[in-house]
Amino acid sequence: MKPQIIKTENDELIVLPRRDYDALVKRAKRAGSEDEGTARIVAMSSAALAAGQDVELPADVAEAIARGESALRVIREWRGMTQTQLGEMKTDIGQSTISTLENGTRRGTTAVWKQLAAALRVPMDILIPE
Repeated sequence: MKPQIIKTENDELIVLPRRDYDALVKRAKRAGSEDEGTARIVAMSSAALAAGQDVELPADVAEAIARGESALRVIREWRGMTQTQLGEMKTDIGQSTISTLENGTRRGTTAVWKQLAAALRVPMDILIPE
């Protein structure tokens, strides 16, 4: 169903299906605010650089993560890997597990995040959703 736009004298109101609204609320809660996401990336990158790790991310990658997109998916795609390639060639983690981690339906163990971080050459904490 397409959202309905109602124009008032001072504003525009948007009416959308409850399931779409609920999905937006869920995504916002999961992602936090854009400022929080940006601050998280800056803090993690600063800590990694201080520890001697090179984690300079392109601006578009950092911005996507700050917007609440899956850091695992964004960084994997930036590295030019499919879920299958990351799972089979770089780790012993299955494609379906990587998929569930990317879409947030699974949390993952520390060992799994450690393998993924090593394969993607980033600090582990940059991948793990809050």
